[in-house]
Amino acid sequence: FLHSLDKEAGTYTIPWALRLTGRLDAGALRAALGDVVARHEVLRTVFPEVDGEPYQRVLAAADARPELDEIAGPASLAGLRPVLDEAARHRFDLATELPVRGRLYRLGESGDEFVLLLLFHHIACDGWSYAPLAHDLMAAYEARCAGAAPELPALPVQYADYTLWQRELLGDENDPESVLARQVAYWKEQLAGLPERIELPTDRPRPAVASQRGDMVRFEWDAELHGKLSELARAEGASLFMVLQAGLAVLLSRLGAGDDIPIGMPIAGRTDEALDDLVGFFVNTLVMRTDTSGNPSFRELLGRVRETALGAYANQDVPFEHLVEVLNPERSMSHHPLFQVSLAVQNAADVDLRVPGLRIGAQLLS
Repeated sequence: FLHSLDKEAGTYTIPWALRLTGRLDAGALRAALGDVVARHEVLRTVFPEVDGEPYQRVLAAADARPELDEIAGPASLAGLRPVLDEAARHRFDLATELPVRGRLYRLGESGDEFVLLLLFHHIACDGWSYAPLAHDLMAAYEARCAGAAPELPALPVQYADYTLWQRELLGDENDPESVLARQVAYWKEQLAGLPERIELPTDRPRPAVASQRGDMVRFEWDAELHGKLSELARAEGASLFMVLQAGLAVLLSRLGAGDDIPIGMPIAGRTDEALDDLVGFFVNTLVMRTDTSGNPSFRELLGRVRETALGAYANQDVPFEHLVEVLNPERSMSHHPLFQVSLAVQNAADVDLRVPGLRIGAQLLS
């Protein structure tokens, strides 16, 4: 597990904070969270080890009751933010602990202001999971408030079914005709001679061990710029994402990263509609390599990016972790293997946070 190698608290913890305004039934919310965990096996899976090898153990729904402690918080959301940020650093013990836990904070004395903080380990959840999580949690809460159990349609598959399907799809790497062997061969050729890391003119040296500390800078595009970029993408038979990738590669190259620019790209990995309503970790990471040599025009570079991206999408099934094992780049605790810059466009399905009697809004944590 990467989780076991990384001792930094919270590196693989996904926090989801919701502000709840109105008359909240805390008991119904606690029962609804239990309903969601019962519905999605991956949220009641632990990973104990035998002789150093982890394995999945799915707990019975009755034995998998997630924590949801109710805590008196400060009077304002601003005062609660440091508390939320600290709580989000929780480090899960995957061998014994469910990969989900919650805390419900009461704001002030009014009794109608709350913040629900749900923490998920990345092994059991990704960004696309928020939509089914929200749908199921809202439906279960509404039912529990009415004194009933939720009546949700049965899921067509569980996460364990997906893992078996993926293994069957990929086949045996020793079989040259298998999907895994063909795609691994593609990536070996595509990433041959990849730079060990991107060199950028940072204001201080890279530490020997990555601290995971960082910051966030927000900026916005206006509608006019977005329209022009979309128009360029259509004219060149590319996607807006490809235009962004080409622009980022140009920027990195001009900053001193050279003309061989690897960029990590997360891809949803939900290639079958049966996975749409499932909570789980389906995301894979692709390494997009952009050649900026020869002083190409931006349209020429966009053509290179488009060709590389289409090839990568056609070979997206090899798990990134397996690719790292196969390519065996020089490993360092100071930087990520194969790429150190990532570009992601968050285009997951909209999250529906509506339930009678409550006004609900997501809160961004630092």
